[in-house]
Amino acid sequence: MTRSVKLLTPLVTVAVVLGSEVVHALFIGDYPITTEPRFAWVLVLIALILVASYAVGVNEPVGSDGSHLLRAAAAVGGSVVVVSVLQLVGAGPLVPRFVLGVTFVILTPALALLSSLAQRSLEHRGEQERVVAVVGEEENERLKREIERVPEQPAVLVTVLDPLDALPYAGRPRPLEQLVEEHRATLIVLDRAAQSLEDIVSQAAKLHSDGIRIRTLSLFYDEWLGRLPISELERIAILFDINEIHHPVYARMKRFLDLAIAVPGLLALALAVPLVALADLLGNRGPLFYRQERVGKGGEHFTIIKFRTMRPSDGPSEWTAVDDPRLTPVGRLLRRLHVDELPQVWNVVRRELSVVGPRPEQPRYVEQLREKIQFYDVRHLVRPGITGWAQVKYPYGSNELDALEKLQYEFYYLRHQSLVLDLRIIGRTLRSVVQRQGH
Repeated sequence: MTRSVKLLTPLVTVAVVLGSEVVHALFIGDYPITTEPRFAWVLVLIALILVASYAVGVNEPVGSDGSHLLRAAAAVGGSVVVVSVLQLVGAGPLVPRFVLGVTFVILTPALALLSSLAQRSLEHRGEQERVVAVVGEEENERLKREIERVPEQPAVLVTVLDPLDALPYAGRPRPLEQLVEEHRATLIVLDRAAQSLEDIVSQAAKLHSDGIRIRTLSLFYDEWLGRLPISELERIAILFDINEIHHPVYARMKRFLDLAIAVPGLLALALAVPLVALADLLGNRGPLFYRQERVGKGGEHFTIIKFRTMRPSDGPSEWTAVDDPRLTPVGRLLRRLHVDELPQVWNVVRRELSVVGPRPEQPRYVEQLREKIQFYDVRHLVRPGITGWAQVKYPYGSNELDALEKLQYEFYYLRHQSLVLDLRIIGRTLRSVVQRQGH
């Protein structure tokens, strides 16, 4: 049902907006729909609603009915307000007021209802997968922690056992099968050690024939958690295509997407500069911009540009924490609103950054991580990004352990790199910005 809602949301949005436009054109305004310039703005309204719906989490089946309605009202109402403001400053009506009104009145409760139905369906059915994991002790706690964090597919870890404990012994000839039955499991995850033991594989084969799903640890991380396990990174570092390298068509489309976002971003930057400069005079005195050397595609160094958020310092830059004491009051606000990242659109135009990609690190940190992680340089095969899969999936990182955790998400991105995934990451970034501002 949750997937159906994600499919129905754009269909219902298009049906309501275009339907109201058709009604207005045929019975009120008496004009041909597709020949009018305003039709393009009807499409803009649809696009705004879809982006806003994703950003505020309209599709997420969580919360009360009231919260579903508030999120839907924010997405639809905000989009209607944007188009209305454009009409006020424009030369004429872009979208008929009838269409704007009907869209808000009908689409808002419709989207809220879809989200509520998805939540009720999910609660009635319970978690989609009940997982039994046959993994070593080192992976045990990590797997529990990652499933509790927001997964890509709903799952609950019902039990974990060491591969040796899944082997037959006196009085219990098929322990894995018995555990699956006791816990009503629907999915079994096997690490490499478990896969190498014939007595475990034979039990898994029997369960598979009974309708239980079987996954390797690597595949489970990939499909359910959106990352690759640490234990698998070195083994598979060169075993998959990277679209930015191996598929030139994707590389060209990605560059087009970068420019489509960065060029309008330059206008936003021009508008932001005087406002940030004025704010700096009040509580963030010093240089307006912060420049720092970072490692880009192919290991080449470049200078990243941001609005400065910390007190000026002549010493070497250290890992930055979430509530870093070096942040100024104005800088803290700039970070909360993500305005400090805006100057990086210039790096995108210069082909030093992409909108989506692994986050670039400082050269000295890269050297440290290269020494400790043999396959770390694989992330430098593609252009780094302003945002990325690791940024939307993992909390703020401030040390080498965090860098290793984030690398698992970056390898997932490299393995699945596509325009669709890039757009998902941009959408999730917008959602993260909107939801954090609401806190």
